[in-house]
Amino acid sequence: MSKIELDFEHQVLVITPNCLPDADEFELWAKIFLHFPEQIKILEYAQGADRHQLRFCYAEHNFNLNFEHYSESIWVSPEGHDAQAQLDNLKQLFLSNS
Repeated sequence: MSKIELDFEHQVLVITPNCLPDADEFELWAKIFLHFPEQIKILEYAQGADRHQLRFCYAEHNFNLNFEHYSESIWVSPEGHDAQAQLDNLKQLFLSNS
């Protein structure tokens, strides 16, 4: 079970999994974490040297699930103000699966 917190100051959802995925496993971990076929559509995956990102759509708004290897942090950031308003609903969706 992952701990999910809404960081009001930065307007992101901070995800703290029980077991942090390795960098080469993040894409699979992210797809499993976001597996809500009727609510979430996965858009694209991008991988960098120390940061990975999976873009997805929820409630007709785009978000990014980010993973930074060196800081061992995972967070969801909204793309735009309208998406930001959906962060609490997205948090509730994630918590409903835990």
